[in-house]
Amino acid sequence: MIEARNIYKYFGDKKVLQNISVRFEKGKTNLIIGQSGSGKTVLMKCLVGLIEVDEGQVYYDNRNFSEMSLLEKKNIRKEIGMLFQGSALFDSMTVEENVMFPLNMFTKMSKEEKKDRVNVCLNRVNIENANNLLPSELSGGMRKRVAIARAISMKPKYLFCDEPNSGLDPKTSIVIDKLISEITTEFQITTVINTHDMNSVIEIGDKIAFVYEGKLWWEGNKKDILNTDNKEINNFVYATELLRKLKK
Repeated sequence: MIEARNIYKYFGDKKVLQNISVRFEKGKTNLIIGQSGSGKTVLMKCLVGLIEVDEGQVYYDNRNFSEMSLLEKKNIRKEIGMLFQGSALFDSMTVEENVMFPLNMFTKMSKEEKKDRVNVCLNRVNIENANNLLPSELSGGMRKRVAIARAISMKPKYLFCDEPNSGLDPKTSIVIDKLISEITTEFQITTVINTHDMNSVIEIGDKIAFVYEGKLWWEGNKKDILNTDNKEINNFVYATELLRKLKK
């Protein structure tokens, strides 16, 4: 479980996050949604510690992350997997080397143990016989799956995904959503996803936090979001869906 308690964040005189309190649950896909500029990306960065909060606290399973020393935070970060918007694979590294990168950085595993772990992760994301390929030789969907394999290589308790379907076609997006959801349930990870993709919201939104003008405006799940009478979230949901249809 990850919990934000009364989070405030300022950039100069601008109040970007205002008194946000929200809980992200273990074994569920927790989605943060909102319009561009709403504060959802800043919220995720505050949760991970890429941005320091100005007021409030962030807790990881009742451990106060905000009050930890740098060393203590480093230990927490070893429990975190990250899936970046553009996959963020190293172009000069093979698939195997990319997935092995966190293991080289943070573990004392033998070379054979690391290779075994890499293959377990690649098999879990349905990639075989691609260990020696470079990212440039992969499709967008395969690159995303390799990035997921790297994110779970350290057996994380927490997984953060920043726009995981960015740049993917609708069919591949569904595959990636399903994979993230399966891994979350299978390994009982606390998964937090920053997205504007309404397909993701409807398909895998176990817990949804809607951020509007820096405030937590609405919470619910994929069933609740279609039946709410909240004006702002309806404007977001149905305008986004309309834009998606127009782009087809």
